Amino acid sequence: MILELDDVGVTFTGGPPWARTKVYAMKGVSLTLAEGEILGLVGESGSGKTTTSTVALGLRRPTSGSALFEGKPFPKRRKALAGRMQAVLQHPQWSLNPRMRVGHCVAEPLVVLGGTTKDEVTERVLATLGQVGLDASFAQRYPHQLSGGQRQRVSIARALVTRPPFVVFDEAVSALDVSVQAQILNLVKDLRAEFSFAALFISHDIGAVRYVADRVAVMRHGEVVETAPSAVFFGTPEHEYSRQLVEAL
Repeated sequence: MILELDDVGVTFTGGPPWARTKVYAMKGVSLTLAEGEILGLVGESGSGKTTTSTVALGLRRPTSGSALFEGKPFPKRRKALAGRMQAVLQHPQWSLNPRMRVGHCVAEPLVVLGGTTKDEVTERVLATLGQVGLDASFAQRYPHQLSGGQRQRVSIARALVTRPPFVVFDEAVSALDVSVQAQILNLVKDLRAEFSFAALFISHDIGAVRYVADRVAVMRHGEVVETAPSAVFFGTPEHEYSRQLVEAL
């Protein structure tokens, strides 16, 4: 398994010292993700999806339970995972430096990882841009010179340039027009087929999840209320909340 979350809980504490309150962002969450699999994670805002993604990326340690990546606990130094996992966010500008040309933005994870020459980096960047449907000329442009869909393609290229076995797509199509969403969803499917990465695809858009996911997990109030293969989930969901989501679709 690429990712294993076992009975994971995450608790946030807030308020003044004399009146501390606890918020349970995740409660007893258990999820697995196999190599090459896309797991769709759906639920309303505040259901715990984003907190789950931070745990899955090793950015937050669980308050309780355990999280394993490639069968091992997350290392204390996240640099040990460099190049092994990446994220594609809702707004591509969050991961693209507006002062850097596209080629440098895509190259940055490779440069940080090290072990490649300048010529090898350039070759890999141009090849990866081509794989996301952008020709070599885009390497010389700045993010503000691109459309929203093109920026998201650059973000995907940046995420895949190190050939990671695990990628988190966190609301990666939510800010795009419907026609552009379809292009990016097709791109995700094609790239998964080419590179065989596993992905946690997080979205409140259950239609997008239906299109790309092999399995679906539904979160509500910090808990996973149902997990099922996509064909089963969209045919005969068990939980009442899941049925509401499917009926809305």
